[in-house]
Amino acid sequence: MTVQTETVQSQTVHVAAVQAEGAATGSPVSAVGQAAQIDPALTDSFKAAFGGHPAGVSVITADSATGPVGITASSVASVSAEPPLLAFSLAASSGSAAALAVANSVVVHLLTTDDLELAKTFANSNSERFTAAMPWTRLETGEPLLTHGGYALRCKILSRTPAGGSLLLAAQVLEIMTPGRSGPAAQVNPGQANFSPVSVSAPMVYHSRNFHALGEHSVMPY
Repeated sequence: MTVQTETVQSQTVHVAAVQAEGAATGSPVSAVGQAAQIDPALTDSFKAAFGGHPAGVSVITADSATGPVGITASSVASVSAEPPLLAFSLAASSGSAAALAVANSVVVHLLTTDDLELAKTFANSNSERFTAAMPWTRLETGEPLLTHGGYALRCKILSRTPAGGSLLLAAQVLEIMTPGRSGPAAQVNPGQANFSPVSVSAPMVYHSRNFHALGEHSVMPY
């Protein structure tokens, strides 16, 4: 299942508001599965199926009218490499998810096992975020950037699609930043053919309601 947080912000977003925002920003909005009938048995089976299917863990951040916001998510997926596109979904209609739903740009932080505290912080609605004690900064373009062990991808939102009770967002990757633990991440040089991310720790995944680490111990011979 998707990991997602709620914050103390009282902002609320509805499909109509997202459609209006999309029209104002030029981001297309359409609806998928809005009229589908709900089968409780099928819903339970769907949850069980994806509850046993591991997914990578990310923290998605954006700037908002009330300040920086962020959530922990397991719904981020690669869509295309040429051009670089990704997608993610938001399930809540208030708090950080609502602010992210109408943001024009976001930063997707791909977490590693060094980032467990970040994952837990942005998954807990009662946790304080973007404090003086948390290593983060702002990019020149305004988005909040966390100092963490994995890559960070700055993205422009291309489209917003209401799908069932969630909102599916497609985004174009504008720049990719390398891991940095003591300061802002550095931008990857696209022409650096032999770039080797030696400082990246083992990936973090979400499986059966817990965070897990991938590593050499999890490699299956074939």
